[in-house]
Amino acid sequence: MTSAPAPTRSPLSDGDWHRLHPLTPLLRGGLTLVIIAGILIANFRDRLIQGVVPIFVPEVEPGDFETGDPLDFIFERGLILAALGAVIVVIVVLVGVFYLSWRFHTFRITGDDVEVRSGVLFRTQRRAPLDRVQGVNLTRPMIARLMGMAKLEVVGAGTDGNVKLEYLSTANAEAVRADILRLASGRRLAEARQAAAAAGGSGRVSAAASTVAAGLTEMIEGAEDPAEEPDSVVNIPVGRLIASHLLDGSLLFLLVLVAAIVVASILGTPWLLLTAIPALLGFGAYWVRTITRSLRYSIAPTSSGVRITFGLFTTVTETLPPGRIHALEISQPILWRPAGWWAISVNRLSGRGLEAAGTDQFATVLPVGNRTDVERVLQLLLPHLPREEWPLVFQHGVLGPEDGDPYVTTPRRAAWLRPTSWRRNGAFLTPDVLFVRRGFIWRKLALFPLARMQSLAIAQGPVDRSLRVANLQVHTVIGRVSGSLGIIDRDDALSLFERTEAAAIVAAATDRSHRWAGDEAFDEITVPVDPAGSPAAPDAVAATDTGRAEEVSR
Repeated sequence: MTSAPAPTRSPLSDGDWHRLHPLTPLLRGGLTLVIIAGILIANFRDRLIQGVVPIFVPEVEPGDFETGDPLDFIFERGLILAALGAVIVVIVVLVGVFYLSWRFHTFRITGDDVEVRSGVLFRTQRRAPLDRVQGVNLTRPMIARLMGMAKLEVVGAGTDGNVKLEYLSTANAEAVRADILRLASGRRLAEARQAAAAAGGSGRVSAAASTVAAGLTEMIEGAEDPAEEPDSVVNIPVGRLIASHLLDGSLLFLLVLVAAIVVASILGTPWLLLTAIPALLGFGAYWVRTITRSLRYSIAPTSSGVRITFGLFTTVTETLPPGRIHALEISQPILWRPAGWWAISVNRLSGRGLEAAGTDQFATVLPVGNRTDVERVLQLLLPHLPREEWPLVFQHGVLGPEDGDPYVTTPRRAAWLRPTSWRRNGAFLTPDVLFVRRGFIWRKLALFPLARMQSLAIAQGPVDRSLRVANLQVHTVIGRVSGSLGIIDRDDALSLFERTEAAAIVAAATDRSHRWAGDEAFDEITVPVDPAGSPAAPDAVAATDTGRAEEVSR
Protein backbone atom coordinates (compact mmCIF):
# COMPACT_ATOMS: atom_id res chain seq x y z
CA MET A 1 0.00 0.00 0.00
CA THR A 2 1.39 3.38 -0.99
CA SER A 3 1.75 5.87 1.83
CA ALA A 4 0.37 9.38 1.57
CA PRO A 5 2.74 12.14 0.53
CA ALA A 6 4.60 13.58 3.46
CA PRO A 7 3.88 17.24 4.19
CA THR A 8 6.58 19.80 3.73
CA ARG A 9 8.56 20.82 6.76
CA SER A 10 9.05 24.46 5.77
CA PRO A 11 6.55 27.09 4.56
CA LEU A 12 9.25 28.11 2.07
CA SER A 13 8.49 24.93 0.09
CA ASP A 14 4.86 25.71 -0.67
CA GLY A 15 5.38 26.50 -4.37
CA ASP A 16 5.15 30.31 -3.97
CA TRP A 17 7.95 32.81 -4.53
CA HIS A 18 9.94 33.70 -1.40
CA ARG A 19 12.89 35.92 -0.58
CA LEU A 20 16.11 34.92 1.08
CA HIS A 21 17.17 35.80 4.60
CA PRO A 22 16.93 39.60 5.23
CA LEU A 23 20.59 39.68 6.30
CA THR A 24 21.75 38.13 3.03
CA PRO A 25 23.08 41.46 1.64
CA LEU A 26 25.31 41.77 4.70
CA LEU A 27 27.14 38.58 3.73
CA ARG A 28 26.97 38.90 -0.04
CA GLY A 29 27.63 42.63 -0.40
CA GLY A 30 28.84 43.75 3.00
CA LEU A 31 32.27 42.35 2.26
CA THR A 32 32.60 45.00 -0.44
CA LEU A 33 32.21 47.72 2.15
CA VAL A 34 34.83 46.04 4.33
CA ILE A 35 37.28 46.01 1.43
CA ILE A 36 36.62 49.68 0.62
CA ALA A 37 37.07 50.62 4.28
CA GLY A 38 40.34 48.68 4.37
CA ILE A 39 41.66 50.52 1.32
CA LEU A 40 40.76 53.90 2.83
CA ILE A 41 42.36 53.05 6.16
CA ALA A 42 45.52 51.81 4.43
CA ASN A 43 45.82 55.05 2.45
CA PHE A 44 45.01 57.42 5.32
CA ARG A 45 46.58 55.53 8.22
CA ASP A 46 49.17 58.25 8.85
CA ARG A 47 46.43 60.88 9.08
CA LEU A 48 44.38 58.66 11.37
CA ILE A 49 47.33 57.98 13.65
CA GLN A 50 48.22 61.66 13.75
CA GLY A 51 44.65 62.56 14.68
CA VAL A 52 44.23 59.85 17.34
CA VAL A 53 47.72 59.46 18.85
CA PRO A 54 49.90 62.30 17.51
CA ILE A 55 52.77 61.32 19.77
CA PHE A 56 53.66 58.50 17.38
CA VAL A 57 53.86 60.84 14.35
CA PRO A 58 56.78 63.28 14.04
CA GLU A 59 56.11 66.98 13.65
CA VAL A 60 55.72 68.01 10.04
CA GLU A 61 55.56 71.31 8.28
CA PRO A 62 52.44 72.28 6.38
CA GLY A 63 54.31 72.09 3.09
CA ASP A 64 55.30 68.48 3.68
CA PHE A 65 51.84 67.30 2.63
CA GLU A 66 51.80 69.19 -0.65
CA THR A 67 51.83 65.97 -2.64
CA GLY A 68 48.20 65.83 -3.73
CA ASP A 69 46.82 64.59 -0.40
CA PRO A 70 43.00 64.58 -0.81
CA LEU A 71 42.42 65.43 2.86
CA ASP A 72 44.55 68.58 2.60
CA PHE A 73 42.62 69.55 -0.52
CA ILE A 74 39.30 69.14 1.33
CA PHE A 75 40.43 71.02 4.46
CA GLU A 76 42.05 73.93 2.60
CA ARG A 77 38.96 74.57 0.47
CA GLY A 78 36.35 74.04 3.18
CA LEU A 79 34.74 71.08 1.49
CA ILE A 80 34.27 69.01 4.63
CA LEU A 81 30.47 69.12 4.53
CA ALA A 82 30.43 68.34 0.83
CA ALA A 83 32.77 65.38 1.37
CA LEU A 84 30.63 64.04 4.22
CA GLY A 85 27.55 64.44 2.05
CA ALA A 86 29.23 62.53 -0.77
CA VAL A 87 30.14 59.72 1.62
CA ILE A 88 26.57 59.56 2.91
CA VAL A 89 25.23 59.48 -0.66
CA VAL A 90 27.59 56.63 -1.56
CA ILE A 91 26.53 54.66 1.53
CA VAL A 92 22.84 55.26 0.78
CA VAL A 93 23.34 54.17 -2.84
CA LEU A 94 25.16 51.00 -1.76
CA VAL A 95 22.48 50.18 0.81
CA GLY A 96 19.83 50.78 -1.83
CA VAL A 97 21.61 48.53 -4.30
CA PHE A 98 21.93 45.79 -1.69
CA TYR A 99 18.26 46.15 -0.78
CA LEU A 100 17.11 46.01 -4.40
CA SER A 101 19.35 43.01 -5.02
CA TRP A 102 17.74 41.21 -2.07
CA ARG A 103 14.26 42.40 -3.04
CA PHE A 104 14.53 41.04 -6.59
CA HIS A 105 16.29 37.79 -5.57
CA THR A 106 13.49 35.26 -5.06
CA PHE A 107 13.10 31.51 -5.19
CA ARG A 108 10.39 28.92 -5.14
CA ILE A 109 10.20 25.16 -4.71
CA THR A 110 7.48 23.31 -6.59
CA GLY A 111 6.75 19.67 -7.15
CA ASP A 112 8.87 19.71 -10.31
CA ASP A 113 11.86 21.99 -9.80
CA VAL A 114 13.71 24.62 -7.77
CA GLU A 115 13.78 28.07 -9.38
CA VAL A 116 15.78 31.18 -8.56
CA ARG A 117 15.22 34.64 -10.07
CA SER A 118 17.72 37.47 -9.57
CA GLY A 119 18.84 40.76 -11.07
CA VAL A 120 17.41 44.28 -11.13
CA LEU A 121 18.25 45.56 -14.61
CA PHE A 122 19.29 42.27 -16.16
CA ARG A 123 17.05 39.45 -14.94
CA THR A 124 18.25 35.86 -14.77
CA GLN A 125 16.35 32.73 -13.87
CA ARG A 126 17.86 29.34 -13.04
CA ARG A 127 15.93 26.14 -12.69
CA ALA A 128 16.95 22.73 -11.31
CA PRO A 129 14.51 19.92 -12.20
CA LEU A 130 13.94 17.76 -9.14
CA ASP A 131 14.19 14.53 -11.09
CA ARG A 132 17.77 15.53 -12.01
CA VAL A 133 18.93 16.54 -8.55
CA GLN A 134 22.26 14.87 -7.78
CA GLY A 135 22.54 16.14 -4.21
CA VAL A 136 21.90 19.05 -1.89
CA ASN A 137 24.85 20.74 -0.18
CA LEU A 138 24.51 22.88 2.94
CA THR A 139 27.46 25.19 3.63
CA ARG A 140 27.92 27.30 6.75
CA PRO A 141 30.91 29.67 6.47
CA MET A 142 32.32 30.83 9.78
CA ILE A 143 30.76 34.32 9.67
CA ALA A 144 27.43 32.91 8.53
CA ARG A 145 27.50 30.36 11.36
CA LEU A 146 27.92 33.16 13.90
CA MET A 147 24.78 34.76 12.48
CA GLY A 148 22.82 31.51 12.36
CA MET A 149 22.74 31.37 8.56
CA ALA A 150 23.63 28.86 5.88
CA LYS A 151 23.51 28.52 2.12
CA LEU A 152 22.02 25.69 0.09
CA GLU A 153 23.31 24.45 -3.24
CA VAL A 154 21.06 22.19 -5.29
CA VAL A 155 23.40 20.09 -7.44
CA GLY A 156 22.03 19.67 -10.94
CA ALA A 157 22.93 17.26 -13.69
CA GLY A 158 24.29 19.74 -16.23
CA THR A 159 27.52 21.68 -16.38
CA ASP A 160 27.22 24.84 -14.27
CA GLY A 161 23.67 23.73 -13.51
CA ASN A 162 23.69 24.20 -9.74
CA VAL A 163 21.11 26.44 -8.10
CA LYS A 164 22.17 28.30 -4.95
CA LEU A 165 20.03 29.67 -2.15
CA GLU A 166 22.30 31.95 -0.16
CA TYR A 167 21.43 32.65 2.55
CA LEU A 168 18.72 31.10 4.75
CA SER A 169 18.51 30.62 8.48
CA THR A 170 20.04 27.30 9.48
CA ALA A 171 16.70 25.89 10.62
CA ASN A 172 15.01 26.87 7.35
CA ALA A 173 17.94 25.55 5.32
CA GLU A 174 17.70 22.15 7.00
CA ALA A 175 13.94 21.97 6.46
CA VAL A 176 14.16 23.15 2.84
CA ARG A 177 16.87 20.61 2.09
CA ALA A 178 14.69 17.83 3.50
CA ASP A 179 11.78 19.03 1.36
CA ILE A 180 13.89 19.12 -1.82
CA LEU A 181 15.17 15.61 -1.23
CA ARG A 182 11.67 14.37 -0.47
CA LEU A 183 10.36 15.90 -3.68
CA ALA A 184 13.30 14.60 -5.69
CA SER A 185 12.53 11.10 -4.41
CA GLY A 186 9.22 11.15 -6.26
CA ARG A 187 6.87 12.46 -3.59
CA ARG A 188 4.74 15.53 -4.31
CA LEU A 189 3.97 18.47 -2.09
CA ALA A 190 1.02 18.01 0.23
CA GLU A 191 -1.75 20.51 0.55
CA ALA A 192 -0.79 23.82 2.18
CA ARG A 193 -1.46 24.02 5.88
CA GLN A 194 -4.99 25.24 6.68
CA ALA A 195 -3.66 27.77 9.12
CA ALA A 196 -1.43 29.34 6.48
CA ALA A 197 -4.29 29.38 3.97
CA ALA A 198 -6.66 30.98 6.46
CA ALA A 199 -4.12 33.64 7.38
CA GLY A 200 -4.05 34.96 3.82
CA GLY A 201 -2.09 38.11 3.03
CA SER A 202 -1.83 39.29 6.64
CA GLY A 203 -0.24 35.97 7.54
CA ARG A 204 2.44 36.57 4.96
CA VAL A 205 3.16 40.02 6.33
CA SER A 206 3.44 38.68 9.87
CA ALA A 207 5.60 35.81 8.65
CA ALA A 208 7.94 38.28 6.93
CA ALA A 209 8.10 40.39 10.08
CA SER A 210 8.88 37.28 12.12
CA THR A 211 11.64 36.37 9.69
CA VAL A 212 13.23 39.80 10.00
CA ALA A 213 12.97 39.69 13.79
CA ALA A 214 14.48 36.21 13.87
CA GLY A 215 17.36 37.35 11.68
CA LEU A 216 18.08 40.32 13.94
CA THR A 217 17.93 38.07 17.00
CA GLU A 218 20.38 35.64 15.40
CA MET A 219 22.73 38.49 14.54
CA ILE A 220 22.71 39.80 18.11
CA GLU A 221 22.69 36.57 20.07
CA GLY A 222 25.02 34.63 17.81
CA ALA A 223 24.73 31.24 16.21
CA GLU A 224 21.77 29.05 16.93
CA ASP A 225 22.07 25.55 18.32
CA PRO A 226 23.73 23.06 15.96
CA ALA A 227 21.37 21.21 13.68
CA GLU A 228 20.65 17.66 14.75
CA GLU A 229 22.63 15.17 12.69
CA PRO A 230 22.55 11.36 12.63
CA ASP A 231 25.40 9.54 14.33
CA SER A 232 28.40 8.94 12.11
CA VAL A 233 29.31 5.34 11.30
CA VAL A 234 32.98 6.39 11.02
CA ASN A 235 35.02 8.40 13.52
CA ILE A 236 38.47 9.57 12.38
CA PRO A 237 40.94 10.42 15.18
CA VAL A 238 42.62 13.79 14.70
CA GLY A 239 46.08 12.21 15.01
CA ARG A 240 45.34 9.77 12.19
CA LEU A 241 44.01 12.57 10.00
CA ILE A 242 47.11 14.74 10.49
CA ALA A 243 49.48 11.80 9.98
CA SER A 244 47.71 10.74 6.79
CA HIS A 245 48.25 14.17 5.23
CA LEU A 246 51.89 14.19 6.27
CA LEU A 247 52.44 10.74 4.75
CA ASP A 248 50.84 11.28 1.37
CA GLY A 249 52.76 11.90 -1.85
CA SER A 250 53.16 15.64 -1.25
CA LEU A 251 55.56 14.99 1.67
CA LEU A 252 57.89 12.98 -0.56
CA PHE A 253 57.81 15.75 -3.16
CA LEU A 254 58.64 18.35 -0.53
CA LEU A 255 61.55 16.31 0.85
CA VAL A 256 63.01 15.82 -2.63
CA LEU A 257 62.63 19.54 -3.36
CA VAL A 258 64.32 20.62 -0.13
CA ALA A 259 67.14 18.10 -0.64
CA ALA A 260 67.75 19.41 -4.16
CA ILE A 261 67.86 23.00 -2.91
CA VAL A 262 70.29 22.12 -0.11
CA VAL A 263 72.60 20.24 -2.48
CA ALA A 264 72.52 23.08 -5.01
CA SER A 265 73.32 25.64 -2.30
CA ILE A 266 76.28 23.59 -1.07
CA LEU A 267 77.66 23.30 -4.59
CA GLY A 268 77.91 27.05 -4.99
CA THR A 269 74.52 28.76 -5.11
CA PRO A 270 73.65 29.48 -1.46
CA TRP A 271 70.95 31.97 -2.43
CA LEU A 272 68.77 28.99 -3.41
CA LEU A 273 68.20 28.39 0.30
CA LEU A 274 65.93 31.43 0.26
CA THR A 275 63.61 29.65 -2.21
CA ALA A 276 63.00 26.90 0.35
CA ILE A 277 61.19 29.35 2.65
CA PRO A 278 58.21 30.09 0.34
CA ALA A 279 58.07 26.39 -0.57
CA LEU A 280 57.77 25.43 3.10
CA LEU A 281 55.20 28.16 3.71
CA GLY A 282 53.18 27.05 0.71
CA PHE A 283 53.15 23.41 1.72
CA GLY A 284 52.36 24.36 5.30
CA ALA A 285 49.35 26.39 4.17
CA TYR A 286 48.25 23.51 1.94
CA TRP A 287 48.44 21.01 4.79
CA VAL A 288 46.61 23.27 7.23
CA ARG A 289 43.86 23.92 4.67
CA THR A 290 43.37 20.25 3.80
CA ILE A 291 43.45 19.15 7.45
CA THR A 292 40.92 21.76 8.61
CA ARG A 293 38.63 20.83 5.74
CA SER A 294 38.63 17.20 6.87
CA LEU A 295 38.09 17.86 10.59
CA ARG A 296 34.66 17.17 12.13
CA TYR A 297 34.11 14.52 9.46
CA SER A 298 31.03 12.35 9.72
CA ILE A 299 29.13 10.07 7.37
CA ALA A 300 25.73 8.61 8.21
CA PRO A 301 22.72 7.00 6.53
CA THR A 302 19.42 8.84 6.21
CA SER A 303 16.14 8.09 4.49
CA SER A 304 17.14 10.50 1.70
CA GLY A 305 20.63 9.14 1.10
CA VAL A 306 24.11 9.34 2.57
CA ARG A 307 24.87 12.46 4.59
CA ILE A 308 28.52 13.60 4.70
CA THR A 309 29.70 16.48 6.90
CA PHE A 310 33.19 17.98 7.23
CA GLY A 311 35.00 21.24 7.90
CA LEU A 312 36.29 23.06 10.98
CA PHE A 313 35.75 26.75 10.16
CA THR A 314 33.39 26.35 7.19
CA THR A 315 31.07 23.43 7.80
CA VAL A 316 29.84 21.66 4.67
CA THR A 317 27.14 19.01 4.62
CA GLU A 318 26.32 17.04 1.50
CA THR A 319 23.44 14.63 1.08
CA LEU A 320 23.93 12.11 -1.73
CA PRO A 321 20.61 10.55 -2.76
CA PRO A 322 20.65 6.86 -3.75
CA GLY A 323 21.83 6.10 -7.24
CA ARG A 324 24.01 9.20 -7.63
CA ILE A 325 27.38 7.44 -7.35
CA HIS A 326 28.78 6.82 -10.86
CA ALA A 327 32.15 5.43 -9.78
CA LEU A 328 33.96 4.68 -6.54
CA GLU A 329 37.66 4.14 -5.85
CA ILE A 330 39.56 2.76 -2.85
CA SER A 331 43.19 3.94 -2.84
CA GLN A 332 46.21 3.46 -0.59
CA PRO A 333 49.53 5.36 -0.87
CA ILE A 334 52.57 3.27 -0.09
CA LEU A 335 53.32 5.22 3.11
CA TRP A 336 49.85 4.34 4.43
CA ARG A 337 50.39 0.61 3.96
CA PRO A 338 52.05 -0.15 7.34
CA ALA A 339 49.15 1.53 9.16
CA GLY A 340 46.47 -0.15 7.02
CA TRP A 341 44.77 3.07 5.94
CA TRP A 342 42.71 3.71 2.82
CA ALA A 343 40.79 6.60 1.26
CA ILE A 344 37.61 6.53 -0.81
CA SER A 345 36.78 8.89 -3.68
CA VAL A 346 33.72 8.99 -5.92
CA ASN A 347 32.60 10.33 -9.26
CA ARG A 348 29.19 11.98 -9.27
CA LEU A 349 27.63 14.84 -11.13
CA SER A 350 28.65 18.01 -9.35
CA GLY A 351 26.88 20.59 -11.53
CA ARG A 352 30.12 22.58 -11.76
CA GLY A 353 32.31 23.47 -14.71
CA LEU A 354 34.76 21.00 -16.18
CA GLU A 355 37.70 22.87 -14.65
CA ALA A 356 36.37 22.36 -11.13
CA ALA A 357 35.41 18.70 -11.56
CA GLY A 358 38.89 17.37 -10.83
CA THR A 359 39.34 19.51 -7.71
CA ASP A 360 35.88 18.94 -6.25
CA GLN A 361 36.28 18.65 -2.48
CA PHE A 362 33.10 16.59 -2.27
CA ALA A 363 34.80 13.83 -4.29
CA THR A 364 36.49 12.48 -1.15
CA VAL A 365 33.89 10.65 0.92
CA LEU A 366 36.43 9.04 3.30
CA PRO A 367 39.68 11.01 3.85
CA VAL A 368 41.41 8.15 5.71
CA GLY A 369 40.15 5.02 7.43
CA ASN A 370 41.00 1.46 8.35
CA ARG A 371 39.43 -1.62 6.80
CA THR A 372 36.40 -1.50 9.09
CA ASP A 373 35.77 2.14 8.13
CA VAL A 374 36.06 1.34 4.43
CA GLU A 375 33.58 -1.53 4.71
CA ARG A 376 31.06 0.65 6.52
CA VAL A 377 31.30 3.43 3.92
CA LEU A 378 31.00 0.93 1.06
CA GLN A 379 27.83 -0.50 2.58
CA LEU A 380 26.38 3.02 2.59
CA LEU A 381 27.40 3.91 -0.95
CA LEU A 382 26.73 0.49 -2.52
CA PRO A 383 23.91 -0.95 -0.37
CA HIS A 384 22.97 -3.61 -2.95
CA LEU A 385 26.43 -5.14 -3.36
CA PRO A 386 25.71 -8.87 -2.77
CA ARG A 387 27.49 -10.73 0.01
CA GLU A 388 29.27 -13.09 -2.37
CA GLU A 389 30.96 -10.13 -4.09
CA TRP A 390 32.58 -8.68 -0.95
CA PRO A 391 35.74 -10.84 -1.24
CA LEU A 392 36.30 -9.10 -4.60
CA VAL A 393 36.76 -5.82 -2.72
CA PHE A 394 39.49 -6.62 -0.20
CA GLN A 395 40.62 -10.21 -0.46
CA HIS A 396 41.08 -10.16 -4.25
CA GLY A 397 40.76 -6.43 -4.90
CA VAL A 398 42.65 -4.02 -2.66
CA LEU A 399 44.92 -6.64 -1.08
CA GLY A 400 45.13 -9.08 -4.02
CA PRO A 401 46.09 -10.93 -5.95
CA GLU A 402 45.75 -14.16 -3.97
CA ASP A 403 45.45 -17.80 -4.91
CA GLY A 404 42.45 -18.39 -7.12
CA ASP A 405 42.41 -14.75 -8.27
CA PRO A 406 39.22 -14.26 -10.37
CA TYR A 407 40.44 -11.03 -11.99
CA VAL A 408 41.50 -10.93 -15.64
CA THR A 409 45.11 -9.70 -15.49
CA THR A 410 48.02 -8.77 -17.74
CA PRO A 411 49.49 -11.84 -19.48
CA ARG A 412 53.07 -12.82 -18.68
CA ARG A 413 54.20 -12.10 -22.24
CA ALA A 414 53.41 -8.39 -21.71
CA ALA A 415 54.67 -8.15 -18.13
CA TRP A 416 57.55 -5.90 -19.20
CA LEU A 417 55.00 -3.17 -19.97
CA ARG A 418 53.82 -3.32 -16.33
CA PRO A 419 56.96 -4.51 -14.53
CA THR A 420 55.73 -3.88 -10.96
CA SER A 421 51.96 -4.28 -11.24
CA TRP A 422 51.28 -6.78 -14.00
CA ARG A 423 49.83 -9.32 -11.54
CA ARG A 424 47.53 -6.69 -9.97
CA ASN A 425 46.53 -5.04 -13.21
CA GLY A 426 43.11 -6.55 -13.93
CA ALA A 427 39.31 -6.42 -14.02
CA PHE A 428 36.33 -8.52 -13.00
CA LEU A 429 32.66 -8.23 -13.96
CA THR A 430 29.61 -9.01 -11.80
CA PRO A 431 25.93 -8.52 -12.69
CA ASP A 432 25.95 -5.12 -10.95
CA VAL A 433 29.53 -3.78 -10.80
CA LEU A 434 32.69 -3.74 -12.89
CA PHE A 435 35.82 -3.99 -10.70
CA VAL A 436 39.05 -2.45 -12.02
CA ARG A 437 42.24 -3.17 -10.02
CA ARG A 438 45.64 -1.57 -10.67
CA GLY A 439 48.77 -0.19 -9.06
CA PHE A 440 51.43 -1.79 -6.87
CA ILE A 441 53.06 1.23 -5.22
CA TRP A 442 49.78 3.14 -5.09
CA ARG A 443 47.07 0.52 -4.73
CA LYS A 444 43.75 1.35 -6.31
CA LEU A 445 40.48 -0.49 -6.79
CA ALA A 446 37.71 1.19 -8.79
CA LEU A 447 34.08 0.04 -8.73
CA PHE A 448 31.73 1.08 -11.55
CA PRO A 449 27.98 0.45 -11.06
CA LEU A 450 26.78 -0.82 -14.44
CA ALA A 451 23.46 1.03 -14.21
CA ARG A 452 25.29 4.37 -14.40
CA MET A 453 28.14 3.48 -16.73
CA GLN A 454 28.24 5.79 -19.76
CA SER A 455 30.19 3.58 -22.15
CA LEU A 456 33.10 1.15 -22.43
CA ALA A 457 35.85 1.53 -25.03
CA ILE A 458 38.52 -0.91 -26.17
CA ALA A 459 41.70 0.25 -27.96
CA GLN A 460 44.84 -1.35 -29.33
CA GLY A 461 48.09 0.21 -30.53
CA PRO A 462 50.81 -1.33 -32.76
CA VAL A 463 52.78 -2.69 -29.80
CA ASP A 464 49.58 -4.02 -28.26
CA ARG A 465 48.70 -5.83 -31.50
CA SER A 466 52.07 -7.53 -31.62
CA LEU A 467 51.62 -8.73 -28.03
CA ARG A 468 47.91 -9.60 -28.50
CA VAL A 469 46.83 -7.28 -25.69
CA ALA A 470 44.32 -4.41 -25.53
CA ASN A 471 43.34 -1.44 -23.35
CA LEU A 472 39.97 -0.80 -21.73
CA GLN A 473 38.47 2.58 -20.82
CA VAL A 474 35.34 2.90 -18.70
CA HIS A 475 33.56 6.20 -19.35
CA THR A 476 31.69 7.88 -16.50
CA VAL A 477 31.04 11.45 -15.45
CA ILE A 478 34.23 13.48 -15.02
CA GLY A 479 35.91 13.05 -11.66
CA ARG A 480 38.92 11.72 -9.81
CA VAL A 481 38.16 8.06 -10.41
CA SER A 482 39.83 6.86 -13.60
CA GLY A 483 38.40 3.99 -15.63
CA SER A 484 41.59 3.30 -17.56
CA LEU A 485 42.95 -0.26 -17.61
CA GLY A 486 45.75 -1.23 -19.98
CA ILE A 487 47.59 -4.30 -21.20
CA ILE A 488 44.90 -6.97 -20.92
CA ASP A 489 44.84 -10.09 -23.05
CA ARG A 490 43.01 -9.27 -26.28
CA ASP A 491 40.58 -12.17 -26.13
CA ASP A 492 39.84 -11.49 -22.47
CA ALA A 493 39.29 -7.81 -23.24
CA LEU A 494 36.83 -8.62 -26.07
CA SER A 495 34.95 -11.06 -23.86
CA LEU A 496 34.82 -8.53 -21.02
CA PHE A 497 33.58 -5.86 -23.45
CA GLU A 498 30.71 -8.03 -24.72
CA ARG A 499 29.68 -9.25 -21.27
CA THR A 500 29.80 -5.72 -19.83
CA GLU A 501 27.63 -4.43 -22.66
CA ALA A 502 24.94 -7.03 -22.01
CA ALA A 503 25.08 -6.65 -18.23
CA ALA A 504 24.92 -2.84 -18.41
CA ILE A 505 21.72 -2.99 -20.49
CA VAL A 506 20.05 -5.27 -17.94
CA ALA A 507 21.27 -3.19 -14.98
CA ALA A 508 20.04 0.07 -16.51
CA ALA A 509 16.63 -1.44 -17.34
CA THR A 510 16.06 -2.66 -13.77
CA ASP A 511 17.58 0.32 -11.92
CA ARG A 512 15.05 2.35 -9.91
CA SER A 513 17.41 4.27 -7.67
CA HIS A 514 16.59 7.63 -9.30
CA ARG A 515 13.11 7.37 -7.72
CA TRP A 516 13.78 5.89 -4.32
CA ALA A 517 10.52 6.89 -2.61
CA GLY A 518 8.18 3.93 -2.41
CA ASP A 519 11.09 1.49 -2.76
CA GLU A 520 11.43 -0.15 0.63
CA ALA A 521 15.09 -0.80 -0.06
CA PHE A 522 15.76 2.93 0.19
CA ASP A 523 13.37 3.93 2.95
CA GLU A 524 16.13 3.58 5.50
CA ILE A 525 19.75 2.69 4.76
CA THR A 526 21.34 0.93 7.71
CA VAL A 527 24.77 -0.53 8.37
CA PRO A 528 24.60 -3.81 10.30
CA VAL A 529 27.13 -3.83 13.14
CA ASP A 530 28.05 -6.82 15.25
CA PRO A 531 28.58 -6.58 19.03
CA ALA A 532 32.34 -6.17 18.52
CA GLY A 533 31.72 -2.92 16.67
CA SER A 534 32.71 -3.99 13.14
CA PRO A 535 30.30 -4.27 10.23
CA ALA A 536 28.55 -7.58 10.06
CA ALA A 537 28.51 -9.62 6.90
CA PRO A 538 26.08 -7.86 4.61
CA ASP A 539 23.34 -10.49 4.78
CA ALA A 540 20.69 -7.79 5.10
CA VAL A 541 22.09 -6.01 2.07
CA ALA A 542 22.07 -9.21 0.04
CA ALA A 543 18.53 -9.98 1.16
CA THR A 544 17.42 -6.48 0.21
CA ASP A 545 18.99 -6.88 -3.22
CA THR A 546 17.23 -10.21 -3.71
CA GLY A 547 13.91 -8.65 -2.71
CA ARG A 548 14.38 -5.87 -5.20
CA ALA A 549 15.20 -8.34 -7.97
CA GLU A 550 12.04 -10.34 -7.22
CA GLU A 551 9.95 -7.18 -7.21
CA VAL A 552 11.35 -6.09 -10.57
CA SER A 553 10.75 -9.54 -12.07
CA ARG A 554 7.10 -9.41 -11.00
